[in-house]
Amino acid sequence: MKLTDEYIYKQPEKFKFIVLHLISVFEREIPELKLLYKWGVPYFYYKNKPFCYLAPNHKKGFVDAGFARGFQLKENQNSLVGEKRNTVKSLRYYNLEEIDNVVLLAVIREAVTLY
Repeated sequence: MKLTDEYIYKQPEKFKFIVLHLISVFEREIPELKLLYKWGVPYFYYKNKPFCYLAPNHKKGFVDAGFARGFQLKENQNSLVGEKRNTVKSLRYYNLEEIDNVVLLAVIREAVTLY
């Protein structure tokens, strides 16, 4: 079993389902993405460059889909979380039901144009 798969399947159910859903959306939208295990989390690479990581935060109860070039994104700013990060902005999900696939797909499509 790959490290990424092992990491995902060891997550509590709530986080596992969110991460698996996100992976399916990303891979359907951009088949060229490579899902690797980097910096302790699943991390999508596009054209051999960091694209987006999926990081569960057990303490605060969410999963961050952190886009490596998030601060270059122009659309959907009201949905993106920057906090005290220099380059990454993320879509943050507390449960599977709150994932808005329209926004998620729009962010993915805009982010891929930055590469």
